[in-house]
Amino acid sequence: MNLTDLIGRPAAELHALLQGGGPLDLEAMADTRYLGLDLSLPPMMARLLWKTFRKTFHQDGDLLRGWNVRLEQRGLEGAQAPLLDRAGRPLTFGHYHVRSTAGLRFPRWSGAHYLDYTVAGNRRLDLARFGFTPLVSLDHDSSLLLGWEVFRFGPLMAPLPLYYALRREGPLEPADYRAKPVSTKSL
Repeated sequence: MNLTDLIGRPAAELHALLQGGGPLDLEAMADTRYLGLDLSLPPMMARLLWKTFRKTFHQDGDLLRGWNVRLEQRGLEGAQAPLLDRAGRPLTFGHYHVRSTAGLRFPRWSGAHYLDYTVAGNRRLDLARFGFTPLVSLDHDSSLLLGWEVFRFGPLMAPLPLYYALRREGPLEPADYRAKPVSTKSL
């Protein structure tokens, strides 16, 4: 299976793949970046927001954390250029920690890992700060991942019919670190 095999699948099929997905290979994901593809936004919303994005995974001591990067919308093939701010830094949002689901119950899903946006110091206006996103591997080495959007408001979890896929691009590059992700040591 590859990234394009997931395009156009109904939410029920994507959820079945999520249920059957495996745990993440955290070591293989450390200090890598992935090309992300939204699988479920209506076409008009995708034009207003984005269809592709980058997700990074950085090993910070014992913690695997990351952030999203806005990309120029160029499709799935070729170089994926980040959008830059006035200082030349990539535009980032939605910082997260990769966590184990041990002791947690998610609605309609049981798996090993999720992205916790609630603890990573996201800005008040960044809606991602409510994210509690299940993430699974669709292959043996975590080069193809499938995620599902769930928001957490206190003890309440609100699952959304929104899915995304991630394809490993390669290692983090020096420009990725210029994004100045939120330091967890100061939280």
